[in-house]
Amino acid sequence: MKIESIDIEATVNKAREMIKHEKGLSPAFISVIELLLMIVTLMANRLNLNSKNSSKPPSTDPNRKKKKKQNPDGKKPGGQKGHMGKTLMPVAKPDAVVPLLLDKSNLPPGEYREVGFETRQVVDLKITRYVTEYQSQVLEDISGKRYVAAFPEGVDRHVQYGAGLKAHAIYLSQHQLIPYERINEYFRDQAEIPVSAGSIFNFNKEAFNALEAFNEIVKAKLAASPVCHADETGINMNGIRFWLHCLSNADATYFYPHEKRGGKAIDEMGVLPIFQGVLCHDHWKPYFNYNCLHALCNAHHLRELERAEEQDDQQWAKDLKILLLEINTAVDQHGGQLLPDLSASFKARYRAILEKGHIECPPPDETKKEKGKRGRLKRSKARNLLERLENFEQETLRFMEDPLVPFTNNQGESDIRMTKVHQKISGCFRSMTGARMFCRIRSYLSTCRKNNVHASEALRLLLAGELPSFLTVIQSVGCRQAE
Repeated sequence: MKIESIDIEATVNKAREMIKHEKGLSPAFISVIELLLMIVTLMANRLNLNSKNSSKPPSTDPNRKKKKKQNPDGKKPGGQKGHMGKTLMPVAKPDAVVPLLLDKSNLPPGEYREVGFETRQVVDLKITRYVTEYQSQVLEDISGKRYVAAFPEGVDRHVQYGAGLKAHAIYLSQHQLIPYERINEYFRDQAEIPVSAGSIFNFNKEAFNALEAFNEIVKAKLAASPVCHADETGINMNGIRFWLHCLSNADATYFYPHEKRGGKAIDEMGVLPIFQGVLCHDHWKPYFNYNCLHALCNAHHLRELERAEEQDDQQWAKDLKILLLEINTAVDQHGGQLLPDLSASFKARYRAILEKGHIECPPPDETKKEKGKRGRLKRSKARNLLERLENFEQETLRFMEDPLVPFTNNQGESDIRMTKVHQKISGCFRSMTGARMFCRIRSYLSTCRKNNVHASEALRLLLAGELPSFLTVIQSVGCRQAE
């Protein structure tokens, strides 16, 4: 890479050659210089990294400019002339009716008769405490024996929280990601109801336990899916890095926390060991240990190719980036799948660009390897990318020929994104128990959203001991198949 016309890589290599031929230098001094040169190389490589050529988030881009709103037709924002807009509609049965009567003393003299009313409605919100008291009748016979009417199921304390309040607290905690103390403040200020952090934790735990059946349903649904997306991200648990794993598709989401990132965690999730479809991911090596087809995320490839072009001046990387985008456009134009002839043509161009890359970015000379040193010589990032794209051509281009396979792994990445928002708001998980509760409840809410069930309705059904109909249908089908 170059910084202000200085070729950093060439300068570092020249410095190494000078040290190599300089006599009389102590081994300690040479080691220190090598360390400094390595640090210079690492820091220089990071200078020009951004969200377009690496996995860095857009928020870290220097002097980031907001995208301008696209307005290709030149029309003004908002509804256009002749557009049938949408507005608030009056309700048939308002909660309160306030009659407004005319002061007849202000009217001109004469006789008047009432011909009706003009109405206007104000839609407002009223947050209030609602307490239901059950009064159980007590009867006593002549011998003094008492008989007490049964309370409804679940009403087993002198004073307790209702299902609606619990669902609302879980909604604020797990869907809106509001910390416990702020939820406590919300209930206290808005409805004068004391709800402690411990109570909110218990509500979440109740939902977690009620979702045990859902956990098995969603795992079975994903295992039988023709395409799954996999991703993982680091989470903070009391200052220690753990990992949150995600398996998902357009209809279901399954989150799972674990102390490990690799195969042990993936095995414990219990989906990929029996999965037979196509798994989309970003080339995390443990995924290749499972007996299924693979499709690699080309959004990652485009960023890496961008980096190779910008920092290593690799023309082949620029050409391949353009080709991948061209293939993606062609796939969209052909309804998600290319005809065999067109597919073969694109593959030939793909291989030709990689052959050009071998000339432009050759492997290191293995004959120069130090005697006794095992393994192959270190490759540059551009060379590693070139070899990976060559070795995994089928996985990279699978989206051309399988209409179910997308160009990127955006489904998995978007599903896992809200967990990073949770980390920004709450900082960390306090325990593995809290992380598991979060993952299972978020899995349920995300799956319901994908099937057009709102979070509030999903939680209301859950605390009533039910699951949404689309899940009960899946469960009953699974039972019939088992029989």
